Amino acid sequence: MTDLAGLLGVLIPVGILFLLFLSGVRIVNEYQNGVVFRLGRFVGLKRAGFRWLIPFVERMVIIDLRTVARDVPPQDVITRDNVSVKVNAVVYFRVIHADKAVLQVEDFLYATSQLAQTTLRAILGQVELDQLLSERDRVNREIQKVLDAHTDPWGIKVSNVEVKHIDLPVEMQRAIARQAEAERERRAKIIAAEGEHQAAEKLAMAADVLSRNPSSLQLRYLQTLVEITGGGNHTILPIPLDLLRMVGMHRPGVDTSSGERRGNGYGAEQEEGPPAGGLT
Repeated sequence: MTDLAGLLGVLIPVGILFLLFLSGVRIVNEYQNGVVFRLGRFVGLKRAGFRWLIPFVERMVIIDLRTVARDVPPQDVITRDNVSVKVNAVVYFRVIHADKAVLQVEDFLYATSQLAQTTLRAILGQVELDQLLSERDRVNREIQKVLDAHTDPWGIKVSNVEVKHIDLPVEMQRAIARQAEAERERRAKIIAAEGEHQAAEKLAMAADVLSRNPSSLQLRYLQTLVEITGGGNHTILPIPLDLLRMVGMHRPGVDTSSGERRGNGYGAEQEEGPPAGGLT
């Protein structure tokens, strides 16, 4: 009995010490940091691996260092051109300094989410609707820059901000659709006018080339007749172009030598010679 009592007297203190040792064991993962407090005072950080704390004296707060994606709830925003829209976004951030995330702010996740909402409303209120729709990347960078500056004292790095959805009123959607339709009509008219201008330039160049050689005009005339007859049954009476020129040259009132018409101003031709009643 004496030996058993002596053995129990040894095992009980050893068991208590072993339990105390186990109560102080902590395992910190690779993606975590531990902020250690000793009697309420910050004493340092614990990195990944096996860590032991003094029971009832030290306490450790585990902080996750991985990137966190938080949705920003839909916010009612009035743009600079007085258009009411509803916008939601997503914020990507991570803890860089675990000690600051614990010591400088009560709940860094909640604080960052609330700051993202207010920053989203403030930044989007300074831009117009067209800029919000067409320059979304620039707006995202501005929001990220402001958020990162405000969360830096908390040991948080905001890596990216993305505006996910912009809910426009129905009236504004119709106005944008009409604007897009008018813009496309304007482009269509400009393209058609440019085509007419280019076609006129090419026709003028073709006429200049044909006028240099009369034979090319005759070939073009025959080609046109072939194109006309190729579409169906047509009766074509070809007239030589030289015959048309001869008929035009022998019209009354046309001088065959110079090709100019002379008249008395009333449509009647005037023969050459001395005036009536004059000396011969």
